[in-house]
Amino acid sequence: MAARSYGQYCGVTTAVELIGERWALLIVRDLLVGPRRYTDLKQGLPRIPTNILSTRLKELQEGGVVRRVPLLNCGLVYELTPYGRALEPIVLAIGRWGFQSMGDPAPDDVVTPDSLTMALRTSFQSEHARDLDVELHVGDVVLRVQVVSAALRVAQLAPPAPPVGGAPPAGEPEAVLVAGPGIRLLIAGAVTPAEAIENDIVAVVRGDERMLDAFASAFHIAPVTSELQGSTP
Repeated sequence: MAARSYGQYCGVTTAVELIGERWALLIVRDLLVGPRRYTDLKQGLPRIPTNILSTRLKELQEGGVVRRVPLLNCGLVYELTPYGRALEPIVLAIGRWGFQSMGDPAPDDVVTPDSLTMALRTSFQSEHARDLDVELHVGDVVLRVQVVSAALRVAQLAPPAPPVGGAPPAGEPEAVLVAGPGIRLLIAGAVTPAEAIENDIVAVVRGDERMLDAFASAFHIAPVTSELQGSTP
């Protein structure tokens, strides 16, 4: 448990005490992608001080959110407990909520494989998704993104995936997409796939350009309109 207590008997209070300390929820986010060694977590959260990472992992273990287990050929890894995995819909909902206020990235903001994977899971619309198979490049991160029968699979290609990540899919993707942070405009529906290409937000550097239309259908977060917009004082 976190050292600080709010002194209130409330489920929200307990949740915040468990995962509300700085960095804790991002550790949970990355572990939702898969088990990670300590070094994997540190690489995925490059700004976290090592003493804080160790402290948060200890607190999350004491709270029953995370456990440390041996994994064949990987040594000891951290993984979410069933109680921790129950946070997945909550984390995805928080991601959708935060998407509305993201704006443009700061010059030193980074995209990591796990953060991009969770962004895709956050915006995935299974009911509108058509089958697709694309290789997505965002900065130094490369993911293989597949949708088969409305089920999403994301595999990390670069940087080299942690050994606990499993083997990448075989075969060639139907298209290779190269995007920058502006891809959020496509996900938000602020631009069409054609406009995204025209404005250099996304480039289809190889394969079928129709895969970008399938991508835009599969990954979308509709903007939330404030009830106060358009009202008069």
